[in-house]
Amino acid sequence: MSAMNLATKRYTSINYISGPLLFVEGARDLSYGAIVEIHVQDGSVRGGQVIEVSDRNAVIQVFEETRGMDLARTSISLREDVARIGVSRDMIGRRFNGLGEPIDGLPPIIPEKRLPIIGAPINPVAREKPAEFIQTGISTIDVMNTLVRGQKLPIFSGAGLPANEIAAQIARQAKVLGEAEQFSVVFGAMGITAREAAFFIHEFESTGALARSVVFMNLADDPTIERLMTPRAALTVAEYLAYELDTQVLVILTDMTNYCEALREIGAAREEIPGRRGYPGYMYTDLASIYERAGRIKGKRGTITQFPILTMPDDDITHPIADLTGYITEGQLVLSRALHRQGVYPPINPLPSLSRLMNNGIGKGRTREDHRQVADQLYAAYAQGLDLRRLVAIIGEEALTENDRLYLRFADVFEKEFINQGQADRSIEESLTLGWKLLSMFPKATLTRISRDHVEKYYFGDQMERMYRPGEAPA
Repeated sequence: MSAMNLATKRYTSINYISGPLLFVEGARDLSYGAIVEIHVQDGSVRGGQVIEVSDRNAVIQVFEETRGMDLARTSISLREDVARIGVSRDMIGRRFNGLGEPIDGLPPIIPEKRLPIIGAPINPVAREKPAEFIQTGISTIDVMNTLVRGQKLPIFSGAGLPANEIAAQIARQAKVLGEAEQFSVVFGAMGITAREAAFFIHEFESTGALARSVVFMNLADDPTIERLMTPRAALTVAEYLAYELDTQVLVILTDMTNYCEALREIGAAREEIPGRRGYPGYMYTDLASIYERAGRIKGKRGTITQFPILTMPDDDITHPIADLTGYITEGQLVLSRALHRQGVYPPINPLPSLSRLMNNGIGKGRTREDHRQVADQLYAAYAQGLDLRRLVAIIGEEALTENDRLYLRFADVFEKEFINQGQADRSIEESLTLGWKLLSMFPKATLTRISRDHVEKYYFGDQMERMYRPGEAPA
């Protein structure tokens, strides 16, 4: 039985420790998600959260180490009925750990509200369809996999690929055309290395983005349990900024793979029956509870746009983390190791990438009337060029027709000129114009995915084919 003091509501019947978990017997009145204080025999106090309550036991995940705890001399008291974070407009420009505690050496935040980190459920009827084009300044995204305000669009990366650099570039450059207001950035880092943390802090400080950012950092050597709280704390602040302060918020979450590894570790400690590749069977639901907190709400001016980053183990896009993320989110940006090896930056491969909401944000009055058709034609030409590149590896270029060589040449120039833009910030007009310059390598009759009116208006003329002769740099 549990011994309780009515004033402090102390529980002393801890009967089992497994990794970061405490099993407390007879604590049925604790509620799921409650925050507790763990009073250790040496006088120190550690934090924890209730993650399961049954007739027999309450299971508590400890935010710090469980080493050195004496079961007979450790007690638990309730601190809060549910995990909450204090929010305030003064959080902008500050850095916090995964639990929302300041780590920048400045005084604690005086909260205007304390909100549950699990978030308030949004009525689906209250959601408004994302439909406003966001210009990231990156041609492969803006032209071929367009981002719209309120969308969740993950970056599928691989070990060593520059996903962090791309995310920082998007955070720096993202804007909605016709609006002067910049995005506020909420950055949630889970299990990142000290080097990655230093990169983001330097990037935010040197570009001035820190002045409009809220940063949550959970490093690789921080507690695993804290990793599960980080994205929820970050999104709670994002919801406050968006829906109560009418701010346009860009949320960057990196790395969701580290988050899922923490889920698997906790599941193993709880002795749960594992699902695919050892991950919990409820991982889909858990990820959905994070990703679905993006969007627009009717009657609210503020929006939340999400950029989760995940590292695909072994570059495997069928891995459970990437697979489930792709089901929940509205597309993905896939980074290519082959392009990265060629020195192409950003190495976004447009063919497996996808933006399911692209058509909502492009076209006349939003970007340009030819946008969709230009994207389709670029896709088709690049795909054909890559197919021919594989064929050349088998039969040699001598067996190709002159038309085939044109597509082969297009694939090379497309990678060097269109995808490989470095840190440049291109407007959508510049990106579409470059797309037309490349498509003008082909005779007009072969541009079958573009209407004649658009071809006559934007085609650059027959001189473009001569500008891209084999072995010559484009003019």
